[in-house]
Amino acid sequence: MEKGQVIALTIEDMSTEGQGIGRSEEGLVVFVPDTVPGDTAYAELTKVKKNYAFSKLVQIVEPSEARTDEICPYAKADFRPDSSGGKVSNCGGCPFGILNYDAQLDIKENQVRSKLERLAGAKLEDVFNPIIGAEAPFNYRNKAVMPISTGGFMTRKGGTQEPVHEPRIGFRPNRSNEVINCMDCWLQAPTAMAAAQATRRYMLEDHIVSYDERWEKGLMHGMTVKTAFGTGEVMVVYDINGKGMPDAAKLIEYLDDAVYEAGGSLESVIIRTGKSDKSKTEVLAGKPTITDLIEIETAEGVREFSFEISAESFYQVNPVQMQNLYGVVRNYCERAAWSLEEKPVILDLYCGIGTIGLCMADLADEVHGIEIVKEAVVDANRNATINGIVNATYECGKAEELIPKWLEEGNRADIAILDPPRAGCRPELLEAIAKAEIESIIYVSCDPATLARDVKLLSEGAAEGGARYELMEVTPVDMFPHTAHVETVVLMSRA
Repeated sequence: MEKGQVIALTIEDMSTEGQGIGRSEEGLVVFVPDTVPGDTAYAELTKVKKNYAFSKLVQIVEPSEARTDEICPYAKADFRPDSSGGKVSNCGGCPFGILNYDAQLDIKENQVRSKLERLAGAKLEDVFNPIIGAEAPFNYRNKAVMPISTGGFMTRKGGTQEPVHEPRIGFRPNRSNEVINCMDCWLQAPTAMAAAQATRRYMLEDHIVSYDERWEKGLMHGMTVKTAFGTGEVMVVYDINGKGMPDAAKLIEYLDDAVYEAGGSLESVIIRTGKSDKSKTEVLAGKPTITDLIEIETAEGVREFSFEISAESFYQVNPVQMQNLYGVVRNYCERAAWSLEEKPVILDLYCGIGTIGLCMADLADEVHGIEIVKEAVVDANRNATINGIVNATYECGKAEELIPKWLEEGNRADIAILDPPRAGCRPELLEAIAKAEIESIIYVSCDPATLARDVKLLSEGAAEGGARYELMEVTPVDMFPHTAHVETVVLMSRA
């Protein structure tokens, strides 16, 4: 097969980037954008490798029954005009948005199952639970990270420099530097879209431009909006190139009015300067944190937890599904504690602001959290105090270095809860857990591939002479409807 050839395909699966996957008559795997499982289509090959090929869609011959008409305009495959009069492609944020929700859940469940079977060699019969879907799959995100662009600078006759276009705030399509000016995202909270519109107004009126690396000029890099669904409190964080925000009072007034009209309460405006690894934050208005409330089923019944969230700290982006996710973790903690003679000591690793460990504290003799982000550790200890939890402590550092010290000081550890970033756990951390022979591991993952890699390592032996672990149960949770991402909780016990 060769580049430029047009072939007929039946789409059988979807990739994590949202491309349909079919096979040619010769067995070649072909990726086809803008298609879904069940489509029959013509595709033109654009790049051909030994075992797979990329293509562009020529025609849908017969559409899949899994397609939906309920789709955000910014997620459509065709081009649409933006507010600046130009032509822009879809934003890339909802690659599964052209599927009905039941079909999305089927694909995600199969992807988790497939990766654990293929990459980890896992036997999933009797241990794999159906995926937990979201009751409200729209406007669920409590955090929006949006780049800002005015297109750089152009020089007019006479030497004056002007931005190329009006302010665009939104999202970048995959493998593109273009910013899609998103006026209404179906995934984000309305408060985030309102804050973005207030920022556009401020930039336009005060002639504020985005930062341009080529010229090393301009102010605005991007903005992050955090919304606490339980309280309605909103934090807006601006990443800027400079020491301050001109006419800040005007910006804050616009933000306050817009957020209020969207049903929220502006409580914090922060500017962040410097590179990500050495960034500095400054409170421009209000408080350094916002507070969220979530309800969790505990041994004493439903309890309301209060969590303070700072600009730098990690917090689950879907607070409704977070409660379902933590319910699964809690169930696994209870199972892991059955064989113990006393209440377990729980290590909460990659703990963030402490949400998981604090919600499990009533099951434990002690919760000890470890997190490398200093600001998150401060938040975690503060959250323990706010919620009156006295058996939870948090420290800053690398878990693989602190776990051996913790045990050498005479402490014990029975359950390790791991909630790493998408890249998964560091091998040194898994080695430290195996050497410590911790009884049970509860692994919360947002990437099935790195989860499978780490499950395989733990099952085969992450450290010479250390414990090996057996896969006991798997539960996927759809934290990110309409995207290709899925959360998975795994319980492993010492073999």
